[in-house]
Amino acid sequence: MPVGGLTTGPRNLLRQIREAMAGATPAQDRLDTVVRIIAQSMVAEVCSIYLRRASGELELFATQGLKPEAVHTTRLRPGEGLVGEVARTAAPISLSDAPSHPSFAYRPETGEDPYHAFLGAPLLRGGRAIGVLVVQNRSERRYDDEEVEDIQTIAMVLAETVASGELLAQDELRDIEVAPHRPERLKGQRFAEGLAYGHVILHEAPVAPENLLAENQQVEEIRLREALISLKAHIDSILDGGQGKLAGLPFEVLETYRMFADDRGWNRSLEEAVRTGLTAEAAVDRVRNEHRARFAQARDPYIKERLHDFEDLANRLLRVLAGVRPGERDLPDDAILVARNLGPADLLEYPRHKLRGLLLEEGSAASHAAIVARALQIPCVGRIMGLRDRLSEGDLVIVDGETGETYLRPRPDMLAAVQSRMLVRSARQAEFTKLRDVPAVTLDGTRITVLTNAGLAVDLENLDATGAEGIGLFRTEFQFMVSEELPRLNSQTALYKLVLDTAGDRPVTFRTLDIGGDKVLPYLETEREENPALGRRAIRLGLDRPGLLRLQLRALLTAAAGRELRVMFPMIATVDEFRAAREMVDVECAWAKRRGRELPALLRVGAMIECPSLLWHLDALLPLTDFVSVGTNDLFQYMFAADRTNPLVSDRYDPLSPPALRALAEIQKKCADTGTPVSVCGELAGRPLEAFALLTLGFTRLSAPAGGVGSVKRMILSADLTAARRGMANLLGSSAGSIRGELESLARKLNVTI
Repeated sequence: MPVGGLTTGPRNLLRQIREAMAGATPAQDRLDTVVRIIAQSMVAEVCSIYLRRASGELELFATQGLKPEAVHTTRLRPGEGLVGEVARTAAPISLSDAPSHPSFAYRPETGEDPYHAFLGAPLLRGGRAIGVLVVQNRSERRYDDEEVEDIQTIAMVLAETVASGELLAQDELRDIEVAPHRPERLKGQRFAEGLAYGHVILHEAPVAPENLLAENQQVEEIRLREALISLKAHIDSILDGGQGKLAGLPFEVLETYRMFADDRGWNRSLEEAVRTGLTAEAAVDRVRNEHRARFAQARDPYIKERLHDFEDLANRLLRVLAGVRPGERDLPDDAILVARNLGPADLLEYPRHKLRGLLLEEGSAASHAAIVARALQIPCVGRIMGLRDRLSEGDLVIVDGETGETYLRPRPDMLAAVQSRMLVRSARQAEFTKLRDVPAVTLDGTRITVLTNAGLAVDLENLDATGAEGIGLFRTEFQFMVSEELPRLNSQTALYKLVLDTAGDRPVTFRTLDIGGDKVLPYLETEREENPALGRRAIRLGLDRPGLLRLQLRALLTAAAGRELRVMFPMIATVDEFRAAREMVDVECAWAKRRGRELPALLRVGAMIECPSLLWHLDALLPLTDFVSVGTNDLFQYMFAADRTNPLVSDRYDPLSPPALRALAEIQKKCADTGTPVSVCGELAGRPLEAFALLTLGFTRLSAPAGGVGSVKRMILSADLTAARRGMANLLGSSAGSIRGELESLARKLNVTI
């Protein structure tokens, strides 16, 4: 075999393979022709193709040089022999003396014992090895880098044609595992309740290359170079404050994208792949598959994460080459969106009426994509490792937001079971609808105010349907997160006026801008922080940038002219912070008054209790406020020093633990002593058992996600708080890490519907 690779050039060989596959002869004859062409072009005594069966075994499907009777007879177990090792590692293996390698396995029926030189390359599909291409020579020789590159290019073309059915008919491939096809059940975490089934849509799905072989190599090199320039320029524009597809992603992620876009190894791999005769799209696809297979073998989580950076870059580069723009995709009416992670703006780009469910590899229940999913009442399951590699676009899947599971390509009986459960949920929802206008009064006559959390226009549409008595928390930051630029005064005023108009006589509490931490705006220049959750976020950012906060306060005052306005400041950690924020309200009121503008008929200013420091300074804070609201999400993450967005630690504590409940009890007592209205607006308020615990502590004002209002109201109507509070008093002294089980027993004993 001459040094330098193919005797006829890669493009010529690939064309010959194409012509052989396009013939009308039987599939086996075409395969035999392909291995003969490859052996001749690479001056090899042996060329063999192995394909993976559904069992995982690699079956010899065609050979030139080994015994013909071994075809469809020789099967290698996963990891067996050098062929199995190539498939296991999903990487090429080149040896000058194969029999001396510890993985060498001799199969006498093949007659391969006289061959020493071995070169094998995986047929990669979706990062998985669906087969192996092998060439062998009798002499002991080392295949050079160019020859390894050549066989990888050939293997890529074979993988694509096998999977597409060009090489073998689909009925002949029925037992060949070219893509995941078996039913699978994967366990994740529940991010948003609900049940749904439908067909997979991959977020920013890769654009499959239509043409693999280049007609003009120079043209393809130019296309690739221009696409890379366009990709990098696009990322630069966002880093410089512009907007585009990546709007809403954290600044540091964009910096990582930019760094990897300049990676010399990645760029060189793309250029070399094009020079082998592939189109620019096929080159990107090939390099992406190789990176996916290589990084999948890494044990270091950080290194594995880098796979996703290259994966996203490759997908974006393919879209640049294809001229695909966001929002132009056709979605089925039962779309299940699958993504690695998602920002709230990304989710809102998809048409709500077609989106049935959401599956994420990463994220957390406290992420803003999860919050938006709950607001839109889209079932969502996250933290499903390896999800995307197990799915193909169009696969049927089930999203079980009740158990935190997903079923890929479910069996008919499983699908029927989920459909039955959906009917039960529908009946339950009908029950909640009947309770919509029923006052939330406990069996012993305690009146509970049930409000809802909001932040999106769709939340306003759901306000009447939920039966909520108002909006206990309107998250104003969502307008900033989905905007292409900092929202102007008129834009903010229009939104707040719409909210108040829709609510009518019902109260609305606006939370001022809560950004920073895990909510980064690409158009708002901020310094990178080592620990953003404890950094300059929420009210701290507002006080540091008074122009930003004053603009929002001005918009709120203008929108509420002649009506009641309730404003609360997030993440107040000291009494001085609240004083400073309230002074800004006074300044804006004075500004409006001097100009003869109408002020709100009633202005109430409150604080969110989210920082544990306030637990020991409530006596100083409460007299300054008109009301307070407990943000349990942040309060508990700071109390337990566990980042709620970090899945490695977010489940280390239970909100229904004595320390958390005692803290809440202390807040409620201090508010009762001072006559300060208090509500709970965290996620706890939307879950029946947790809401039951809040009622037993004395809270009578809850603000729940829209999807939780009905179930919480049903619980309230079945509860006798007099008896429940006696039971809770006994549990608060427990030394256990959680009293969830005891609370469930108490609820059952008192016939409370949870």
